[in-house]
Amino acid sequence: MKKNPLATLAVFLAAGLLAAGAWAQQQSQQAWPSKPVRVIVPAPAGSSLDLIARTLADRLRVMWKQPVVIETKAGAGGLIGMDTVAKAPHDGYTLGIGFNGPIAFGPYMYARMPYAPARDLAPIVLTTSQPNVLAVQADNPANTLPEFVEWARSRGNRFSYASVGAGSSSHLTMELFRSATHIEAVHVPFSGSPPAGLSLAAGDTQALFAVAPALLPLIQGHRVKLIAITSAKRSELMKDLPTVAESGYPGFESLAWNGLFTAAGTPPEVVQRINADVNAVLQEPVVRELLANQGLVAGGGSSEEFRAFIDAEGRKWGAIIAKVGIRLDQ
Repeated sequence: MKKNPLATLAVFLAAGLLAAGAWAQQQSQQAWPSKPVRVIVPAPAGSSLDLIARTLADRLRVMWKQPVVIETKAGAGGLIGMDTVAKAPHDGYTLGIGFNGPIAFGPYMYARMPYAPARDLAPIVLTTSQPNVLAVQADNPANTLPEFVEWARSRGNRFSYASVGAGSSSHLTMELFRSATHIEAVHVPFSGSPPAGLSLAAGDTQALFAVAPALLPLIQGHRVKLIAITSAKRSELMKDLPTVAESGYPGFESLAWNGLFTAAGTPPEVVQRINADVNAVLQEPVVRELLANQGLVAGGGSSEEFRAFIDAEGRKWGAIIAKVGIRLDQ
């Protein structure tokens, strides 16, 4: 039976197109990055997120042989910066260092967001995490967590606590703690750690959950003292500070965390390349020490593990947000 020459030609053309497509995909993968990569920091210059991004960028620009440009886009609790990442071309050339608020908390606190984290952002890797510490005024009679709980209960509705902002990890950690201890308290939100810490030191508020480095000047000045830490295990930098979990509330854990994201739809091979390179940087002893000196625990792991972690955080804190009724509608 004679072969149809046109059909034979069509087969060859189709095979050629498939081969060309595979070659183009391979070339694209090998070529990344072929131009500068920008990293959006949704927080002010000089913040811990800015420090993390610049630490990574210093190493990645050498590995990638391309400039890695840091852009700070603070505002709206991180939404502005992460919206920029979500709406960027899905090619891996725009990354963002997202954190709890605009990633895991936002969907439960806002009726509308400019982007949907689970739909519009591709998690790449967890970069760092950091526990909160429970701080009280230096002359507070309580020196242990059970003593503090007893003291707080004795004050009834005269007990107020500060936070670094409504809907922040600082705020939600205290709400999780109140849920576990059944303490009555009035929330007094501030714009950032400095004013929140000063309100505590002055006695205007009676407690504050925040990251330890932000409180260091007040601790060194003997104006506030620490009662407990919210990590699952004791911190290597604060070995004498007991955890909330070991002080009578098993399973209690609250971390302020951050990680790298890019626009959803970015080729998986590009996401995997960035993940592998950032993991390598986070394993460098110098980098780990630099982060540890800031109270930060180096992260790492696969993009799939990071996505699962975000999902678990959303479920955990979403329940607290719903229980308290926190709404931060734009």
